Amino acid sequence: MARKKLIIGGIAVVVVVVVAAGALRGGGGDGVEVRLEPVTARDLVSTVTASGKIKPQTAVDVSSDITGRIIELRVKEGDWVKKGDLLIRIEPSLYEAAVARAEAGLASAQAAAVQAEASREQAERAAQRARELRQQNPNLISDEQLEQAETQLRVAAAVAVSADRQVDQARAGLQEARDQLAKTVLRAPMDGQVTRVAVEEGEVAVPGTFSRETGLLATVSDLSIIQVNVQVDETDVVRLHLGDSADVTIDAFPDTTFSGRVTKISQSSVSLSAATGGTADRAVDYNVEVTLDNPPPDVRPDLSATAKIVTATRDSVLSIPIIALTLREHEAISTEDAPQDTTKGKKETEGVFVVQGGIAQFRPVKVGIAGEEHFEVLEGVAAGDTIVAGPYQAIRDLTDSAKVRPARAGQPEARRG
Repeated sequence: MARKKLIIGGIAVVVVVVVAAGALRGGGGDGVEVRLEPVTARDLVSTVTASGKIKPQTAVDVSSDITGRIIELRVKEGDWVKKGDLLIRIEPSLYEAAVARAEAGLASAQAAAVQAEASREQAERAAQRARELRQQNPNLISDEQLEQAETQLRVAAAVAVSADRQVDQARAGLQEARDQLAKTVLRAPMDGQVTRVAVEEGEVAVPGTFSRETGLLATVSDLSIIQVNVQVDETDVVRLHLGDSADVTIDAFPDTTFSGRVTKISQSSVSLSAATGGTADRAVDYNVEVTLDNPPPDVRPDLSATAKIVTATRDSVLSIPIIALTLREHEAISTEDAPQDTTKGKKETEGVFVVQGGIAQFRPVKVGIAGEEHFEVLEGVAAGDTIVAGPYQAIRDLTDSAKVRPARAGQPEARRG
């Protein structure tokens, strides 16, 4: 599919088709003027180019879990901080009051627990005396009195247990109040640079319950590892592998190219929809992360960058110009792995026009990787074969067994794809 896109892309770059076609047919009966080129061996590099943004490998958004007015803002964008450094302080008076209430509640619960325990001990002594009297002389205490003493003991024991649970509850409430008070002080979660401050002193910090952006106060980024996050088309992402090398250009550093490696290829797509005339054309891209080997020291997140990722290389292989590859109805190449199916007749097949004795014959070829301007050719032509390598319009209109002649030296030709 990517190869067809390259072929179709060649079609798109033709600017003046009619003028070019007229110029190329000069000479009439002498044949169509074409640019000829021998099939030769060359080194090829297949790449995938994608654009994206610079981002740190680790960036932590600092947000508030409580609501309160910001009374102190210790940092500004660009500041370097250490883990634990104070970033923001929120008005604590409301939460200090909550801690005081919780401490008073705990003290009250503890006092109630002491009282309940004393009542339980008293009830236990009363029940014990009733039992002893009954053992000494059944006539000294009635069954009803003994039962009442036992009941009072059980009630007092239950009240004591409840009082203990009230103490636990009050203690948990105090801990919660202290935790809330502690959240009025926001500290750096790691060493790094403050790359964003989203609030001003005096604003009210609110929890980002429904929106991450709503609660965002600041961002601390670890700029020791810098990545480029690019989006790669679905037809190209299958060619990428972890560890592929890449050359990265950053718009802010136009005269420098940075090396990197592919460190992550997402398994889920990022879909972009564009409605046109009531229909939605859906393009599917995948996020790919390229980690830079030696990023510039003053790089910043969100800078625009372009990554050219090397997916394959070939040394000294037969190749043909991309513009030379075209489609014609023809029998496909027959091999042991894919024998020719004579029952289906002709179909559109990729191939080139090979010239012998001034006659251009269409010959199916099998191609491999695509470089900047050439395809690797695996089958169909041999080294030294002369093929039609341009202009584009001539190749597009050329028919099998057509007469051709070399274009005159210095003659302008239509733009190549």
